[in-house]
Amino acid sequence: MLLVVTGFLVVFGTIAIATASEGQTAVNGASSYGIMLRDIIYLGFGVFALYVVARVRLDHLVRRAPLFAMVGLGLLLAVKAAGVTSNGGKRWLNLHVIYLQPSEIFKFVTVVFVAWLVQHHHEELGNWKQLAIWTAPVWLGAGLIVIEPDIGTSSVVIAIAFVMLAIAGLGRRLLLRISGLGILAFLGYMLMKPYSARRFFSFVHPNHDLLGNGYQLFESKIALGAGGLSGLGLGNGRAKWGILPNPHTDFIFTIIGEELGLIGTLIVIALFVWFLLVATRIAQQCTNEVYRLIAVGITAWIMIEAIINIASVVGGWAVTGIPLPFFSYGGTALITELAAIGLLYNIAHDQSRSGSVEIGEHVITNFRESLEGRSLARSRSTPSRPYGQRQGR
Repeated sequence: MLLVVTGFLVVFGTIAIATASEGQTAVNGASSYGIMLRDIIYLGFGVFALYVVARVRLDHLVRRAPLFAMVGLGLLLAVKAAGVTSNGGKRWLNLHVIYLQPSEIFKFVTVVFVAWLVQHHHEELGNWKQLAIWTAPVWLGAGLIVIEPDIGTSSVVIAIAFVMLAIAGLGRRLLLRISGLGILAFLGYMLMKPYSARRFFSFVHPNHDLLGNGYQLFESKIALGAGGLSGLGLGNGRAKWGILPNPHTDFIFTIIGEELGLIGTLIVIALFVWFLLVATRIAQQCTNEVYRLIAVGITAWIMIEAIINIASVVGGWAVTGIPLPFFSYGGTALITELAAIGLLYNIAHDQSRSGSVEIGEHVITNFRESLEGRSLARSRSTPSRPYGQRQGR
């Protein structure tokens, strides 16, 4: 079922890119389907990544998480030193075969690293100083992404780690401290970057600057409204012809709404809800707490991006450049997302078991019991094993 819903998302996304990119390819004088053809090539790489990750041994993958974190940080530093600048952001490495975006890879790295962290250092994470030390690769990576600048992707990385640690039972006091520090860091960034602040908060009063910061959201609403119930017809959208910037990336949901109407947008939302249900089912049935955390992290990653992207194009949140998973054009993003699906598929077929673990005063088994509907008293009656230890298959 996971592969079925992913197939629907990818196919629908490829069709949406084909129609949304017509205006961009016309400006560049290229083939009408040039961007779509490149997306299909990236899709091929992504399917290969899905297959490889679905076949890898999960314990070996988690064991190498610190190495992955170092590689991820190294790639982000390489972007700072020799990255390619486009649209005001320095976020890519030119590998000639593909423009690699390390910030997208770092989302995958964050999921695996936090799971490894909980597995091996759960006894220390209840202490504020130890938590700051052990999570250093995550917040250092998020900081490197911010200075690209890409505050949207950085916030997703932090959100993934936050959700995983919260599910793992991190104390409420520490969660509040992390939230407070995040808010202070965000406000500090906005004070240092007044232009970014104006762009971010333009969604609150978009009509105040229709030719400036409110332009994108204003045109997005017009396009969505023009679509009505059933849309103008696939390929008949008008906003993609130089009216709405980035129609095949940030605003691809808008183009779907203009061409396929409310029905098309509800189908997209329904697909993501379907994915959420399937991924949650995988987490429910997982018997290894480390892998359950990974499933939660991947689910949070995909759903957070989908919610923020859709909210931003309808005026419910700021336009921060966060892509719509499986839909927005982007080679590294698509490959990494499909690799994450491969990891979920791998977890769905895993039968290893692990005991409970405590972070501070909370037990990760609480999450498992709440999902499966079992009583906590029953789980405490059975002796626990070291976290991540396997039982007989």
